[in-house]
Amino acid sequence: MKCSEVMDALSQCGIGAVLMAENTEIIAVNNAGKKLLNGNGRLVGQPLRQLAAPLCEDAERPVYANIAFRKYLLRCPSPEVSDLPPHTELVVFRNAENDACHDMLISVLNQISEAVILCDEKGRIYLLNDAAVKMESIVTGDVLGEDIHNVYHMRDGSELMIPQVIRTRQPRMQHRQYYTTRYGKDMDVVSSNYPIIQNGQVLGGFGVMEDWSQIDDLHKKIIDLQDSLLEKSKAGPSKGKSSMAAKYHFRDIIHISAAMSTLLGQCRQVAKSSSSVMVYGETGTGKELLAQGIHNASSRAKGPFLAINCAAIPENLLEGILFGTEKGAYTGAESRAGLFEQANHGTLLLDELNSMNISLQSKLLRVLQDGMVRRVGGAAEIHVDVRVLSNLNTPPYQAMEEGKLRRDLFYRLGVVNLTIPPLRERREDIPLLAKHFILRCNKMLVKNIRDIDSATLALFQGYDWPGNVRELQHAIEHAMVILPDDKSTITPEYIPAHISMQSVNVVELPQVGKKKSNLNRTVQDVEYRTVCSVLRENNGNVTESAKSLGMSRQNLQYRIKRFGIDVQELLRQGND
Repeated sequence: MKCSEVMDALSQCGIGAVLMAENTEIIAVNNAGKKLLNGNGRLVGQPLRQLAAPLCEDAERPVYANIAFRKYLLRCPSPEVSDLPPHTELVVFRNAENDACHDMLISVLNQISEAVILCDEKGRIYLLNDAAVKMESIVTGDVLGEDIHNVYHMRDGSELMIPQVIRTRQPRMQHRQYYTTRYGKDMDVVSSNYPIIQNGQVLGGFGVMEDWSQIDDLHKKIIDLQDSLLEKSKAGPSKGKSSMAAKYHFRDIIHISAAMSTLLGQCRQVAKSSSSVMVYGETGTGKELLAQGIHNASSRAKGPFLAINCAAIPENLLEGILFGTEKGAYTGAESRAGLFEQANHGTLLLDELNSMNISLQSKLLRVLQDGMVRRVGGAAEIHVDVRVLSNLNTPPYQAMEEGKLRRDLFYRLGVVNLTIPPLRERREDIPLLAKHFILRCNKMLVKNIRDIDSATLALFQGYDWPGNVRELQHAIEHAMVILPDDKSTITPEYIPAHISMQSVNVVELPQVGKKKSNLNRTVQDVEYRTVCSVLRENNGNVTESAKSLGMSRQNLQYRIKRFGIDVQELLRQGND
């Protein structure tokens, strides 16, 4: 079509169009453009950059042009025309008042502390704000458009409130609800729910929720504090014993993966006992976080929680720190209680136990066997009641083979053995963890980053994460520190270079028919062939294929994208 015909057709659709010279001077403008630019017949010859500079920018980077109060324009992709004059450009734009208002309201919703969930009139999830994502540990992209009943299941048999207010057209205020998300997280909330009615038509409904379990915890802490103050006032002034509190609970461990859900289920059972627990996990998997959760879920939660990194303390000092010292035991030694005494009736975490000297491990074993501590340089034995948790960054049997862990100590401390899966084995947790770290860094860095784009997530999914969750956290913080102030989304160019480079290499690995040069390539080739085979067996149905493979639908979709599998082409090849 000719340029004039295209401009007229766009005008009939309410879309503005300007023919612009290289210096941004307006050569021609259609009727819709005149209205949108508030032209009043005096637009030709004026520079568009002075009237609405953002419209001169590339349409691929959407930027609002603020023309007047509550009047925003947004550039659109330009159609091809047959007679575009040389050194000119066709600029197409539309009214974006609703878009700008929507984006501003979303930003407001994401800053409030209450969780908000919005559904359309059919009960399909339309929006979750950041507080809801954080509270419920839900990946937004997985549930948008889903029927709310497929995502939340009431534990007491009652009806979900949002569908009820949509049906009855009546709000329900301050209603207590107990439900489980489809990712297995149990929730106890108080919500106020409202229908959205416009001109007599129900458009949807929304709920504003608060996590009542945390409020209950706060009430209990206040009561405990009042009791403690009352006891101290009765006993008179006393010199208190300092202790470190465990601040993390199981609910603070961000996850949706089945592997982590299984592990946390085991931990909740373990917390009910006083048995020693040994946790193995690679660097950055959150071993201390898990140990604090076990302590806070146990009957010792009101007692002290103390932790020591056995690799960070010189060998000649570690014994005195653990068992205490008596004055004169060595030059400069003072009478001081060790960590075992300080942790009495509580929990002691020995982090990186495999870094402790073997001779000191034998002394530790004696304390664990009879519960008696003898300070360095002392003669008296002191009885202690301490639950010992230990962490290893090397598999325990490997540590024993290498002579870094005594077998008898392992059998004493490893009554219960737990293994935290590395991040590369629970990749479905990456989007939720990334969102969690964005929210945390927004507060820490005083920024307003909204999200992470799909291309960046794809790179994250293709990376091996040797530093695990901690490395992901640092990658997010790195990106947010260097991200320009005018950007609200993390894109690939801002993540650490080594992540994007390895991700590209990993995605290119599984090429059927090529000779593999190492075990990693062979494993990925087997994985590729298995995914293709199961997809063929299930006629391309991703949900059924995921069930057959024993993984989440999201995890399978990631692998399909990672391997570049065209499902339809795969099925055609299978039929040939």
